[in-house]
Amino acid sequence: MEDFSFSRELRLLTPSHYSRVFNEPARAATPYFTLLAKPNDVGHPRLGLTVAKKRCKKACQRNRIKRLARESFRLNRHKLDNIDIVLMVKTGVDEQTNEELSKQLAKLWRKVNERCKPGAPKPPAHKRHNKKRPASKQRNPKQS
Repeated sequence: MEDFSFSRELRLLTPSHYSRVFNEPARAATPYFTLLAKPNDVGHPRLGLTVAKKRCKKACQRNRIKRLARESFRLNRHKLDNIDIVLMVKTGVDEQTNEELSKQLAKLWRKVNERCKPGAPKPPAHKRHNKKRPASKQRNPKQS
């Protein structure tokens, strides 16, 4: 019989766990969620949640979203490979129904699992644009 618990070993707990996933992850997104994932060596999938106060103002709404995400992960983790997943929310997530959020999460688990498979194409490297402003737009406090 399969175990459907969500024990401590199924969570990303330390900042180093999170930073490992943030470094060149496989990505999957919907209008209300972004999932970042990376294969791991621990023998089972793990989940980390980031529900920012900026995106979801009320604590009760943030807690509801985290509860839904944990529940969805708990029920779908047996279909996932050994990957670490960080779930981030987008603005407007707190206005959606539980059914809509659950549906989106179920789709995201499948999508991110496919993108973490060994033969899957690697995501393009994220380029940072460090452009300097044109001379006309630079700020100079000594100009009159």
